[in-house]
Amino acid sequence: MTTVEIITAIIIHLLIPIIGLLTYILLIRKIKKEIISNPPIIDFFLIFATYGVLLLVMLTTVFWEWSGIASLGTFYLIIGGPIVMGIIAYRNYRNKGLSKYHMLAYKAGLFYFLITPLTLGIFMIFE
Repeated sequence: MTTVEIITAIIIHLLIPIIGLLTYILLIRKIKKEIISNPPIIDFFLIFATYGVLLLVMLTTVFWEWSGIASLGTFYLIIGGPIVMGIIAYRNYRNKGLSKYHMLAYKAGLFYFLITPLTLGIFMIFE
């Protein structure tokens, strides 16, 4: 492995997930400071995880070699992701008036059904 490949692997598989986790933690702290009733904490964890998998699959496709883990991520995006994000959109549709975080969770769940097919389709066409 060359130095560039090692740096690319570290950025894609280590740095990006750490940044996502830290961003999630900061968001949860902000939500808890604002004392939101019934905050969508678990929903945001699943949103971050699902969009994180999408980002990692995209970066792996562009900058790295395809692997079994990338295939598992794609499988999740196609089979599990719509179920998880559909439940999140449904649950937060009823609560979207409670706070801006509920509205954000609702929109993130809803837009998954637009963003993911477009992204995967574009990568299939150009790869």
